[in-house]
Amino acid sequence: MNLKKPEFWLNKNFTSLILLPLTIVTYLVNFFKKFSYKKKFKIKSICIGNIYVGGTGKTSLTILINQILKKKFKTVFIKKKYNNQKDEIKLLQKNGPLISKKNRLLSLKLAENQNYEVALLDDGLQQKNIDYNLKIVCFNSSEFIGNGYLLPAGPLRENITELKNCDFVFLNGEIKSSKIKKKIKSINKDIEIFEGSYDPQNLKTFSRKRNFLMFCGVGNPREFERTLLKHKFKIKKKFIFADHHKFNDEEIFSIKEIAKKNKLSIITTEKDFLRLSLKQKKEINYLKIKLKIKNINKLKKILLKI
Repeated sequence: MNLKKPEFWLNKNFTSLILLPLTIVTYLVNFFKKFSYKKKFKIKSICIGNIYVGGTGKTSLTILINQILKKKFKTVFIKKKYNNQKDEIKLLQKNGPLISKKNRLLSLKLAENQNYEVALLDDGLQQKNIDYNLKIVCFNSSEFIGNGYLLPAGPLRENITELKNCDFVFLNGEIKSSKIKKKIKSINKDIEIFEGSYDPQNLKTFSRKRNFLMFCGVGNPREFERTLLKHKFKIKKKFIFADHHKFNDEEIFSIKEIAKKNKLSIITTEKDFLRLSLKQKKEINYLKIKLKIKNINKLKKILLKI
């Protein structure tokens, strides 16, 4: 079952303070993981993950890094198999070979046996028993660490001090903040920081003279809405679902009926579109996006030296 992110994760408030004692569970789980034996593989491994739950752009970054590395290395995506994340698996499969097992150690061993040279892991920073060659942490610049608390009082899977053990930070989103960079550098002065935003690829297929109904079930729906507004989409109705939500026919029928009644065109994300059935996809369009990174040449230079 997928749940929406609670609003209290964004700010310190009464609810988050009430839940604060429960964060000891998350803290202890992370603490004991640090003593795990780290398995070293012959294959090079790059983990693109997050410490903030969902909506940080790690899958888009994983795809972009693969586009850079596959020109020099035989690359493979590795994604832990979750039944509720088939959209991300489909998206990765569209962009290269993928190994998806419930055990990342097994996936890495299979990749090694198939003579891949570099494995790109979409998620996995919290798995401490793998000796990664590079660890990249993704944040959304608009939400960063939310209220700064661990789960369940806040959105953090582990403490932000974990940045001490990482190589890069990727800040994704339209909102930029020097305060965020200062905070990151105060924890790890040597960490590289890259910034990116989404660049729509199929804008010409949409008439901005029309009004739109937007719906999505992604980790950061605000970022999707900001991207649409930036490119002059007139959003008159919007429906937000939980991340990785599996749409049923009744929900899609209702969305189409509301759009028809209000003379609205329907738009969603590529991830959401991939979760729809062939029947459901009729009359629905998606915004195809490509990640655009500042200092891309610097990133290429570092990655190709792995």
